[in-house]
Amino acid sequence: MSAHYPLRVLTTHYPSLVAVRWASKKSGGSSKNLGGRSPGKRYGFKKVEGAFVHAGNILATQRLIRWHPGAHVGMGRNKTLYALEDGIVRYTKEVYVPPPRSSESRDVICQLPKGAVLYKTFISVVPTTEVGSFKLVNML
Repeated sequence: MSAHYPLRVLTTHYPSLVAVRWASKKSGGSSKNLGGRSPGKRYGFKKVEGAFVHAGNILATQRLIRWHPGAHVGMGRNKTLYALEDGIVRYTKEVYVPPPRSSESRDVICQLPKGAVLYKTFISVVPTTEVGSFKLVNML
C-alpha cells in the first residue's frame, strides 16, 4: 500500500515584506481645457468727460486703438492713454479722411456705402489749474 500523504501548501508565517503605500492626497484629475476662465482685463475709459486729471493719470486702456490721443495726451506701448498735463478731460469726434494711397483707403473706404463718413474719437486734456484744492506750504 502506498502511503497517502496530505497535500501541503507552503505558507509563510511572516508578514509580507512588500510595503503598501497609500496615497497621501486624492488625485485631482487632469487640468485640461481650462481656457476661457481667466478674469477680464478691465479695458475701457477710466476718466469721464469733464473730470479733472493730474499729469500721469490713466484716461483709457484698450487692446485695439478705439480712442486716439488728442492734445496733452500720451499713448503707452500697450495703447494706454494718459494725461501729460493737469487739466479737464474732453472727448471729441472728428471726421477722418485717410490719405489717398494708404492701405486704409483701399481696404476700409472701398467697403463703406456711398457717402459714409469715418469718425475718430480723440481724448484731450485742456490744461487748467484745479479749483477748490490747496497745496501744503512749508511753514518757517
